[in-house]
Order: sequence, then C-alpha cells, then structure tokens
Amino acid sequence: MNATCGLCGEQLEHDYLCHRHALALAGRLERLPALFAELAEHLMPRRTGLSQIGGPPGPRSPVNEDVIDLRQDGVVLVVESWRADVQRVRWPRHSPPPIEGDMDQRVMTACRWLAMELEWIAAHYPAAGDLAREVREMEGGMLAIVGDPPPRLQRIGTCVAVTDDVGTVCGAVLSRMPGDPVRCRSCGTEYRTAQDLLLLRHYQPRESA
Repeated sequence: MNATCGLCGEQLEHDYLCHRHALALAGRLERLPALFAELAEHLMPRRTGLSQIGGPPGPRSPVNEDVIDLRQDGVVLVVESWRADVQRVRWPRHSPPPIEGDMDQRVMTACRWLAMELEWIAAHYPAAGDLAREVREMEGGMLAIVGDPPPRLQRIGTCVAVTDDVGTVCGAVLSRMPGDPVRCRSCGTEYRTAQDLLLLRHYQPRESA
C-alpha cells in the first residue's frame, strides 16, 4: 500500500508520517508540557508604555485571554482527545484512558503517552498528519506568548557502533544541539541518514524494570 505523509505529501511505502515530521512531532511532544506550564507565568499582560511612568493606563483586560484559552480549554483537551482517539484505533476494545491530576499533569501524561506510541502512529494511524499539524499549531501559539526558549543540548542516547573485531559496542553518550548532526565524540561514528537514526533508536539498551 502506498501512502503520503500527512504533512508534506512525501510519497511513502506504508507510513502516514515521514521520518522528518515524525522526529519533529516527537520533539514537540517533549517540549509541550514545559511550554504549557510556562503559560501560567504570562497570565497577567505585561504593562508597557505610559502606564509604566505614571501615565494613564487606559482600558485593558485584567488577564491575558489567550493564555486562559490555551490553559483551560485548548491544549489539555486537544492532547487528551488525540490520545483517546489513537487508543480507540489501536485498541478498540479498551476503555478510554482515565483523566487524573491537574492540568499540567494531564498534559504531561497525554504527551508522554503519544510520544511512546509515535512509531505506531507514524506507521499505522491515518490521522497522523492531522495530529502533527495540530500539535505544531499549538506549539506556535504558545511560543507566540512565552517566546522561543534558548536551545539546549539534546541527549540522543548511547552510541551503538561496533569498535573492534570482537563486537565491542562503543556505548558513549550521544548528544547534540538542535539541528546539528549526530556524531559520537568518542569513536567518531556519524548517524547521517534516517536509516542510521532508526537503527540507533532500535538498538538502544533497554531500561531494566
């Protein structure tokens, strides 16, 4: 079965989301809870202009209504509805996921659940493009309020390159700044292609229970 990426229209053999946009969605799901929590600090509009030096403040809203929309109805309901729909499609006999905790916790729970299911979503979920598009729009709406965060070093995993004839695996920690290539500082192995990155992810050591 041939398919196309739900965001860019790239021709794919089976998946509904290309590797590039699947990675982008993974990053947004990871960042979304922190952005959502930061919105609370922007609830009160900043005072600018004459009101700062004693001039007439003029009519103004006592709170930032955009923040209220995103905090109360926007982000929480969107990510939870996507989580519920993915579960409905993948496990139609399962009951809907429970809703627990405050809004920050609910956003974090839904985003983590979606991130854990991202491989299946990209390969089997017909609405994967709509999910990625809506998450991208939500992130843009929040960044318009809180501003772009400074770039931070990303931990990718551990290097899985074999370094000798007896099968010794490098195992060094891989990290990079956003947008930089993935290169092991210990053995020099570079992970350039989408296939390289998929193999890197596949062979990561499993966490012990």
